[in-house]
Amino acid sequence: MRIWDERHETMAAEQRRELQLERLRRTVATVYERVPFYRGALGDAGVAPGAIASLDDLRALPFTTKDDFRETYPYGLFAVPLDEVVEVHSSSGTTGKPVVGGYTRADLELWSELIARLATAAGVTAGDVAHISFGYGMFTGGFGLHYGLQKVGATVVPHSTGNTQRQLQFMEDFGATVLVATPSYALHLGEAAAHAGVRGRLKLRLGLFGAEACSDALREQIESRWGISATDNYGLTEVIGPGVAGECECKDGMHIAEDHFLVEVLDPTTDEPVPDGEVGELVFTSLTKEASPVLRYRTRDLSRITRGRCACGRTTARMSKVVGRTDDMFIISGVNVFPSNIESVLFRIEGLEPHYEIVLERRGALDSFTVRVEVTEEIFNGWMDDLVAFEKRVTEELRAALLVRPKVKLVEPGTLARSEGKARRVIDNRG
Repeated sequence: MRIWDERHETMAAEQRRELQLERLRRTVATVYERVPFYRGALGDAGVAPGAIASLDDLRALPFTTKDDFRETYPYGLFAVPLDEVVEVHSSSGTTGKPVVGGYTRADLELWSELIARLATAAGVTAGDVAHISFGYGMFTGGFGLHYGLQKVGATVVPHSTGNTQRQLQFMEDFGATVLVATPSYALHLGEAAAHAGVRGRLKLRLGLFGAEACSDALREQIESRWGISATDNYGLTEVIGPGVAGECECKDGMHIAEDHFLVEVLDPTTDEPVPDGEVGELVFTSLTKEASPVLRYRTRDLSRITRGRCACGRTTARMSKVVGRTDDMFIISGVNVFPSNIESVLFRIEGLEPHYEIVLERRGALDSFTVRVEVTEEIFNGWMDDLVAFEKRVTEELRAALLVRPKVKLVEPGTLARSEGKARRVIDNRG
């Protein structure tokens, strides 16, 4: 571990800010010159390309939203000619047009480097065999982790999603030591491994998880079921994909690649910055992306930033796990409720499985919600007469934490659908 004194940390921070400012100026000039959308947005904001004198001027720049990507679909936010783009990826596009991101050859090299950083920080070495259960194709996760793990020197098994039994067979046969998946699918794989009786024969020691929120409670479930160290990473198609931030072995926040991304944490209502350590909406500006750079992209993800040297020795800013999204919050009887709040309660109640769904409904002018959660085999088979009492207990614990009373429905193990990609936790039937 490299030891930094306070003077060296200050110098490193100053050098980082100088580099960020230089790259911000270049990015603003580039998008003004090459992207009509940004030329208009900067003009509307009254910002001239050469007017960026300090990082504080970032706040004068216009925001970019998911709707902007959709309205300029597919190539409207690209800053290079299409013949310089060697790869494109997109979001799932389940609502409206998908979000598209492009990559030049330099972008792919950058992407590989960013993933290699987070994989190395998490503990991956050239001697590892990495089993990738992310989807390949338009989704950024599979290819991004593939490129970066290859750069580290690990052996990559690009299985993709689906066919759980074959996944387990390959993990055993090929000696997988690293699992790459969504947290929810990692849980499903763990269940399947236990039922098949193969978990003890697997060599897994480390998990790299992303593409959906992974609370500390969910991480504990994964680590307990697999007997591995689980690390979280963060990224967005709009910015580059995975590689924006990732946990080191200390698991004290995800280190942000600040030499390539500027991060802001804003009050989602006022758009004013919040102090370090307080929760707000993450907003990212890319500093080195060539094909599709973005200015002040509003992620809608809620998190907090901490600064200062990590126990691992790194000095970049760290983001906490995403605690919710501004667009997945729902309001019941005037109370703001996030799915992550519900999850944190469910995961600490013994006798419940880590599989749940939240069903939103509307009767007249009033919204209500039902939490459906699986119980363990022992509870379902042995305490049938006490399920009603157990249901009431879960209801009361949720009411005490959320300040509103949900309906709770306990269901048999294996009842709720398992996801091979991003888990669908909320079912909105409010029309």
